[in-house]
Amino acid sequence: VHRLVTYIFVYEDLISLTCGAIIIWYFAGSFEKNVGTVKHCFFTAAFAVLTALLYLLLETVVSRMGEVEDAKGFMPVAFATLGVSTTRSRMKRALVWGFRIPVVLVPWFMLCMAWFIPHSSLLGNLCGLLVGEAYGLGYCFCLDIPESVASKLDQMFPFSLLRRIPGLRYIPGTLAERRASESS
Repeated sequence: VHRLVTYIFVYEDLISLTCGAIIIWYFAGSFEKNVGTVKHCFFTAAFAVLTALLYLLLETVVSRMGEVEDAKGFMPVAFATLGVSTTRSRMKRALVWGFRIPVVLVPWFMLCMAWFIPHSSLLGNLCGLLVGEAYGLGYCFCLDIPESVASKLDQMFPFSLLRRIPGLRYIPGTLAERRASESS
């Protein structure tokens, strides 16, 4: 059961670790700015488990057709956060390498690009994207944490400790606190 979450910490080489770090920094960082640190930590664990469960379900079907790479690294969870961000975005088009494409196609374009990253699992990334799209479209509304709970969790360990570390950017759990911290 522990492997439903720990697979996100497994990397086989330095290239996949570097690509994973860039993806975490770029996509998960922007997701954290939108939801706060508490919700980001919760969604990371929830997306990791849901992606792993979907992967295990689909792996049995897909493995009959050919070789399937094991899901590892943070990329599936990053695709889940990207799926949520693009389905909930108010933007209609995004600029990707000089081309304007519809925002809803950005994660699918990125999925094609991730295919070329060594040791990345296409099925794992696809499962992460599907989980994120499902949550973004409102099919997993049971995962939503009320802002009152997020505010209380902000005051508890380990989040109260994270808030005090100098140089670390902590993003509050409530929308009002996030707006206040952005304006200051």
